[in-house]
Amino acid sequence: MPEPEYSIIVPAYQAADQVGLCVQALQRQSVARAKYEIIVVDDGSTDKTASVARAAGADRVLIIPHGGPATARNAGIAAARGEITLFTDADCEPPPTWVEKMVAPFANAEVIGAKGSYRTRQRALIARLVQLEYEVRYERMSHLARIDFIDTYAAAYRRNVLQSAGGFDPHYPIPSAEDIDLSFRLARAGYWLTFTPEAWVWHSHPSSLRVYLRRKGQYGLWRALLYLRYPEKIGGDTHTDPALKAQFALLALAISLLLVALFWWPAGVAALAVLTAIGAVTIPFVHWAWPRDRGVATIWPLVSILRVAMQGGGLMLGLVYHGLLRRHNSQDSTGR
Repeated sequence: MPEPEYSIIVPAYQAADQVGLCVQALQRQSVARAKYEIIVVDDGSTDKTASVARAAGADRVLIIPHGGPATARNAGIAAARGEITLFTDADCEPPPTWVEKMVAPFANAEVIGAKGSYRTRQRALIARLVQLEYEVRYERMSHLARIDFIDTYAAAYRRNVLQSAGGFDPHYPIPSAEDIDLSFRLARAGYWLTFTPEAWVWHSHPSSLRVYLRRKGQYGLWRALLYLRYPEKIGGDTHTDPALKAQFALLALAISLLLVALFWWPAGVAALAVLTAIGAVTIPFVHWAWPRDRGVATIWPLVSILRVAMQGGGLMLGLVYHGLLRRHNSQDSTGR
C-alpha cells in the first residue's frame, strides 16, 4: 500500500461527543482518500473518545497518558507518514475542500506552514462576536505574504520541518498558546508561513459571556509565557488586534489612578477619563462590525473593556508566575 501524501492529526480529550463528526467530515474530502491518513490521538480520555474515533473511520487511534494538546500532537507527528501534516481539533468539522485548500500553498517549495480559518453556524450573540473578532483579523492577515501566527484548528506543516524544530512544546499543559509558540519559533528561524483563508473549518465558539471571558483570562496567562520567550512579539504579531496593546496600557493606567484615588480623589476622575478612552479605542471595530452585525457592534465597547480586564489580569499574573518559574528553573540548572 503506498504511503499517504498527507497525515491529518486530531488531538482529542474527553471528546466522545465531538470527534465522530470531525472524523466523518475528514472522510468526505475532495482529495482521494488514499492520499491521506487520519490519526486521532486520544490524550488520556476517560470517555469513549477512542472507540468513537475508530467507528467514525480514523485510520489510527493512538491512546497516550494525558499530557495536553502539545504532547498529543507530537505523538501524532511521530506516527505520521505523510510529507505534509495537517492539524484540526476534535470540535471542528472541515468541509469537503479543506484538505485540498490546506495543502495548496505547499506547491511553493519555500512554504513550510499554512494557517486556515474558522466559520460558525451559531446565532448566539457572543458566538457571533467571537466570529467577527476572528474575521477582522483574517481581513488584515489576508493582505500579508508572510505571517508568524498559526493556530492548529486549521493548519498544515511540512513534517520534516516539524521534526527538526522539535514539534510542539509540552510546557503548555492545556490548550492555550502551544501552537502559537511553534509558529513564532519557526517565523523567528526565517521559515515562510502563509495564511489560506479558504481552508476553513466549522467551529462552535463560546456562546456565553462567562465562558468567553474565562477563556480570555486563561489565554492571557499563557500569552505571558510567549512574551517572555519572544519579547520581540510584545510590539505585535500578524494576528493580534493592534488596539489590544493600547487598551492594556490604558487599563494599567486606570488601575494605577484608582489606587491613587484612595488617597487623592481627583485621580478617580482621571481614571474615569482613561476608562472612557479604553472604550474609544473600540470605535474602529464598531464601525467595521456595524454593517455586518449591529448586535455585536452595539455590545462590543462593554465586552471589549471586560475582555481587556480579564486578559490583562491573566497576562499580569502570567508574567509574575512564568517569570518566577523561569528564574527558579534557571537557578536550579546553575546550582545557585
